[in-house]
Amino acid sequence: MTERKIRGQAVSEEQIQAWAEEAEAGYDVTRLRGRGRPPVGDGPGEVVPARLDAATLAALDRQAKAEGLANRSEAIRAAVRAWAHVA
Repeated sequence: MTERKIRGQAVSEEQIQAWAEEAEAGYDVTRLRGRGRPPVGDGPGEVVPARLDAATLAALDRQAKAEGLANRSEAIRAAVRAWAHVA
């Protein structure tokens, strides 16, 4: 049998059996984490593709880092909200 791994770590047959028994016993669905991306506003988000040149992306990344934003998406949302005067 091939070695089974999760995130690069070996998983034993005993651990797999323990997980199977846990699943068969049932889960408290109120304690399971939600699926999908977290909401970014009042409702579901819509993907809006935009092309930006290398200089604009570099400036975006610098400003996002300076403001402690996690990624480009957060930076773009913050910029659009400020420009559109949306809280």
